[in-house]
Amino acid sequence: MTGPAGRLSLAVLAAAALGAALPAAPARAGEARRPPGIEHCTATACHFDVPPGTYDVRVVLGGGTASATAIGGETRRSLLPETSVPAGERAVRSFTVDVRTPEGEPTGPDGSPGLDLVIGGPAPALAGVRVTPARHTRQILLVGDSTVCDQPGDPYAGWGQQLPRYLRKGLSVANHADSGESTVSYLRDPRLWDTVRARIRPGDLVLIQLAHNDKTTDGATYRANLEALVAGVRDRGGEPVLVTPIVRRWFNADGTLDNGTALLVNGLGVDHPAVIRSVAADRDVPLIDLTAKTKALVESLGVEGSKALYLHDEKRDNTHTSVHGATVYAQLVRDALVARRLVPEGLVRAG
Repeated sequence: MTGPAGRLSLAVLAAAALGAALPAAPARAGEARRPPGIEHCTATACHFDVPPGTYDVRVVLGGGTASATAIGGETRRSLLPETSVPAGERAVRSFTVDVRTPEGEPTGPDGSPGLDLVIGGPAPALAGVRVTPARHTRQILLVGDSTVCDQPGDPYAGWGQQLPRYLRKGLSVANHADSGESTVSYLRDPRLWDTVRARIRPGDLVLIQLAHNDKTTDGATYRANLEALVAGVRDRGGEPVLVTPIVRRWFNADGTLDNGTALLVNGLGVDHPAVIRSVAADRDVPLIDLTAKTKALVESLGVEGSKALYLHDEKRDNTHTSVHGATVYAQLVRDALVARRLVPEGLVRAG
């Protein structure tokens, strides 16, 4: 998600030390409390004692020497890609963060309360930070499985974990994907669908990618479950977006992925991507065909080149993605959101 953490400038360290040594001055009568800032940071991390909610984070990067800073947070989310700043200059960047409990997978541990940021990159330099409650922010809520979720530990990463790095202030990612879930289990567990449904606000996007674990779900049930998810989003005023699953890296002898394992056809013969495409067409739901996009990319890289996208070398795992693979796949999702005009170009980052 981010490179190894480094030292901040002497000025930043001094500010952090001062903030640790002195209690914050109480606000005067009628004076608004100052938003929390750099006094809550060390050389490698920041912690803000805020309740669950959505927050805008404004950072100032740069120092006396050339720097390159990346910012992650919460459960290994990538919030800001590596940003280079020339010596003696400053750069201001802003992003919006979803703070929740549990902070990672919905069925996982609660995690630490508040908002945690990790300062990384090859030459990090954080000169300032400000955290304020977000106003009128649109959400992208994610419903998915282990290929989407906020994975708690290396070397695993889900594409939803990397999606925030491509978004600017004003658009947050609330990743409610959970490892091991099918359409059946996601709808049944109140920690999953019931929780997501209650959080949907009018105008929010809800991206739905569930297929990898529907190995024993028959075709009629699978279709009905997708339709129930779509209807539930629309009942709350949200906009559902169906996402076909990422491919498994399972090559044929001729170097193609044209087999049921790679393309998510289950043991009952249910072609999950085909059903998703059909529901999207029948219910007039925007579709991101991530199966087609990831298939084209994996085949273009070939047997050897595609290994880096998955955990083939680390775990002999050709289903789950590495940080690199999750980042590349998140970029495909970002591009599709813009191409379908589901999010404005002004709210996405290029890098």
